[in-house]
Amino acid sequence: MPTVLITGPAGLVGRHVLQEATSRGVRLTLMSHRRPVTSPGPDHRTVTADLAAPASLRGICEGVDVLLHCASYIGGDPDANEAVNDRGTRALVDEARRAGVSRIVYVSTASVYGRGTFRDADPGRLVRNPGSPTSRTRAAAEDAVLDAGGIVLRPHLVYGPGDTWVVPGLLRLLRALPGTVEGWSARMSVVSVRDLARLVVGAGLAPAADLTAAVYHAAHPTPVTAATLLRMVAACFSLPWPEQDMSVAAARAHLAADGRSSHGLDMLTTDHWFDGVPLWRDLCLSPGPDFRNGFPESAEWYRGALLTA
Repeated sequence: MPTVLITGPAGLVGRHVLQEATSRGVRLTLMSHRRPVTSPGPDHRTVTADLAAPASLRGICEGVDVLLHCASYIGGDPDANEAVNDRGTRALVDEARRAGVSRIVYVSTASVYGRGTFRDADPGRLVRNPGSPTSRTRAAAEDAVLDAGGIVLRPHLVYGPGDTWVVPGLLRLLRALPGTVEGWSARMSVVSVRDLARLVVGAGLAPAADLTAAVYHAAHPTPVTAATLLRMVAACFSLPWPEQDMSVAAARAHLAADGRSSHGLDMLTTDHWFDGVPLWRDLCLSPGPDFRNGFPESAEWYRGALLTA
């Protein structure tokens, strides 16, 4: 029975990775920082450490076989990004190597590619071009993990219970724009947080011979159009679907007039479709429902969380 260390077990991805790992019957070490974490059983332990304080990581990987690194800082503070994502991950990886950890899996992000149009894109054919402090430092974290022989997973849009970014952002855009934008025809890669957890734990426990790459896209194999994403969110919150259609330029001007960022608009008006098939294939896993069929399972959680907020 391997011992698995999970960082960020109280975060969006980490809490679902914890649930998935618990169902696999492995021994767990949970690295807690600010948010409290409840150990799932007497055979598991919780340790307190801070990626931004490398000295607190000393010895954290002793007796650990697999490290599932799900913790990241996401925000605009360059110093915090450097401290947590870059230097913190490097210190954690150093500890893992010192302790003889056999597998490191890092949950990164497709935003390391920066802006662009991506169609059925394979990570081996893409060049990273991160444009924000968060994505730049997460790319640096990737390098530390890859240098140690680890595995990097890059999801794009992650939805499900605990999400405070994707669906809330879609909801804000729906409320801000008076029409659709060029039919919302761009295609997106999405993954439910439960499926992402299956992929993370699967990558951590898979035989080395089964893994054919060091970097994978973690996404449902079937992309979804922006129209489907937005229609499902609109229906979830009983918002009317607009009858008029706008150009991208008109939508950008409308947002600017209200003092709003066009980042979400730019994301949804060009393809961001990343090839997720290889990871499912190598792990011999079947993906869960696509977004159209899977989102309703999370709709009640979103209504409760966002309407209350």
